[in-house]
Amino acid sequence: MQTVKATLLAAIAVVALVVSLFSALAGGNGDIALTISIDGAIGPATASYVKDALAAAAERRAEIVILRLNTPGGLTTSMREIIADVLASPVPVIGYVAPSGAHAASAGTYILYATHIAAMAPGTNLGAATPVQIGGEVPGLPDTTPDKAGKDSKDSDGQPKSETKSEPKTKDVMTAKVTNDAVAFIRSLAELRGRNADWAEKAVREAATLSANGALQANVIDLIARSPTDLLRQVDGRTVEVAGGEMRHLATKGAVLEATEPGWISRFLAVITDPNVALILMLVGIYGLIFEFMSPGMVAPGVVGTICLLLALYALNMLPTNYAGLGLMLVGITLLTIEAFNPTVVLGLGGIIAFVLGAMMLFNVEAPGFRLSWSVIGITAAIFTGLVLVVLGSLRRARKAPARVGAQAMRGLSAQVLDWSENEGHVFAQGERWQARGAESFKPGEMVEVANIKDLTLVVRRRPALTGEGGAP
Repeated sequence: MQTVKATLLAAIAVVALVVSLFSALAGGNGDIALTISIDGAIGPATASYVKDALAAAAERRAEIVILRLNTPGGLTTSMREIIADVLASPVPVIGYVAPSGAHAASAGTYILYATHIAAMAPGTNLGAATPVQIGGEVPGLPDTTPDKAGKDSKDSDGQPKSETKSEPKTKDVMTAKVTNDAVAFIRSLAELRGRNADWAEKAVREAATLSANGALQANVIDLIARSPTDLLRQVDGRTVEVAGGEMRHLATKGAVLEATEPGWISRFLAVITDPNVALILMLVGIYGLIFEFMSPGMVAPGVVGTICLLLALYALNMLPTNYAGLGLMLVGITLLTIEAFNPTVVLGLGGIIAFVLGAMMLFNVEAPGFRLSWSVIGITAAIFTGLVLVVLGSLRRARKAPARVGAQAMRGLSAQVLDWSENEGHVFAQGERWQARGAESFKPGEMVEVANIKDLTLVVRRRPALTGEGGAP
């Protein structure tokens, strides 16, 4: 009995040890610090990457997430998606502008304000958070442009001479709305994290910027760290409030840094949501379908065109698209197609102008990294204009040209009679021996003319005689 009891106790101990090991592997990853790196413009692919990484951090119960920033800005919609994910994260997120020489401009400033702890590396900067989608004058600032006499352009009431209190400039209304909304948003983030809200507003209205030391002194960030390891050492022991009001005490001194790479979906989105790639995909898709409709049965143009067009439409749905520009591009393509079948020059020039203007207007955004390249517009316009005029023009001429193969091509050809009996025999035509029949009788060696072809049998007739002068039979 003693042996049995000892065996049972040993088995229980082994099971408990195995269960504890599996538990540690499955959920005990609290000593992990996951790193998310944002390099370059912020767009739909970046938002997808951050969302997936934060979900993985929550699933693995990571101690913290380090969101490393080096960005000139990006799309407002993607920025707001990232901020919403950071605010809803159960894992504390540390914003870290690094390495030295990096910056968190425009959208990057908003994201840094949203993080639970904000840090910067020496030699970095942030700010210049003015919305750039609308452009125009920055609202909220007085017009202090001096006149020729050297005085400010204001009347006795302190109002600019070019406008009155009750009549603001119409062109500034939309800009004011966008800027005031951005100010309210960044101030709310600053108040949530206990950071300098006044400088945040200044960064939006006046495009103000700060260095790392200046940001620390102005209470815009919480600390300066030379490296991720130094960052982990400095945040160790701090307490932050995460989603749901839960207070988290950070224990990061012995945390292991682990980089999180973008998934294939995020990398794929990064490619197709590039405005230049989206434009090329759309044109390849449209012309692929045009060529398939012109020559049914080719299959390849139709398949490639359909896939490219669907990808382009998906990318356009993710980007701020101006549908007036898209309509102009379609009008231009239509005019160029008509020009290929009915040359008028006017339609072709109109199509080129409509296409270029539409491409210029296609995207409602001036954010860094999401502008259409002029070289791409010019090259695609030239290539596809030439493609339409040359390829579609060749198809048009081929359809109007006499047939070169098949039954139609045999009509009118000369053939030599090989043998003949009554109304049928064999003839030699196009280098081949054919069975033939006709309403007349012919002699071997005589030249005849093919009138028709029925069931691989040539219908022949006597060649018409020509006169020497007039050329009439």
